[in-house]
Amino acid sequence: MNAIASESGVVDRVLAGERITCEDALELYRLPLEELGTLADFRRNLAKQAAYGGAGNEIVTYIVDRNINYTNVCNVYCKFCAFYRTERDADHYVLSHEQIDRKLDELVAIGGVQILMQGGHHPKLGIDYYLDLLSHLRQKYPQVNIHGFSPPEFNHFAQVFGMPLREVIVRFKRAGLGSIPGGGGEILVDRVRNRISPLKCNTEQWLAVMRIAHEEGLNSSATMMFGHVETVEDRIEHLQRLRDLQDETHGFTAFICWTFQPENVVLKAIPVGSAEYLRMQALARIFLDNIENLQSSWVTQGPRIGQVALRYGANDFGSVMMEENVVSKAGTTFRIDRQEIERLIHDAGYQARTRNNWYELLPDENP
Repeated sequence: MNAIASESGVVDRVLAGERITCEDALELYRLPLEELGTLADFRRNLAKQAAYGGAGNEIVTYIVDRNINYTNVCNVYCKFCAFYRTERDADHYVLSHEQIDRKLDELVAIGGVQILMQGGHHPKLGIDYYLDLLSHLRQKYPQVNIHGFSPPEFNHFAQVFGMPLREVIVRFKRAGLGSIPGGGGEILVDRVRNRISPLKCNTEQWLAVMRIAHEEGLNSSATMMFGHVETVEDRIEHLQRLRDLQDETHGFTAFICWTFQPENVVLKAIPVGSAEYLRMQALARIFLDNIENLQSSWVTQGPRIGQVALRYGANDFGSVMMEENVVSKAGTTFRIDRQEIERLIHDAGYQARTRNNWYELLPDENP
């Protein structure tokens, strides 16, 4: 550890557990990958020891949940998305309660504790569709957390329903929504957003949803999708926006980053590799000193890099993810089950534990 040199002293500040600046982050980004990973692993262990006590650095968590995309109809046409359809397309859909129930029945049968429910920006679904669905799921599956509806969806809802954003969020929470995923973050720099998703909510609108949600008692995750038209400075600005809001609200439970997936999409960019993914995750671990948990993105990087990421700042292996429809449309189709996740965690030298959305450890099934 002491062999890592830094004329500015940024490495010493990292090892002391201190907050780094955007300028520090750029310096760290330029370190050899293994050295940056070592620093991120050090900061990971500091964070987890504080959370779980002395054994914290030995634990890697994961969650048993399922993605449910309630509709693929969307009118924002993001250039990096291969999932969306218009109402004119023959394969567009809106799921019924019965179809969603079947998915939850399968999830509950394997001990699942959460659904991640997101869809497109459907221009014709009214508030009753969403409130009825949430109430139905909360009544029928009270043991399953509904982690649903990204910030762009909430901005869309406010426009379609003709309702203040806070009122929408409050009514969704009362109907059964338990937490909010960080989807639609991409890069929180409007110059970038205007190029890749010009019809989607801007940076301030994305942050506003999260601020209101946190104020109303709904936790959320935070995300970053990188490796397309943004610069490294843009990525660091994105992290800064997240850190600033977390200082204000303390509502983010975790951060997840992944790389742009290039197949079957309009956006043309040279994709970055696994080394760049590991570099950004390591940097995020160090920079986001107020977000305790970082998920490994095996869904886009594959199980092996997902495992390696546990030494580059990640303390969580994400989700079993029984179903995934969005990334797979862009050409990435990795699949692993609960047993494989536990094997990968154990082979990396950690103890595997299941968790809920709030990163509370669930009872160990194999004490």
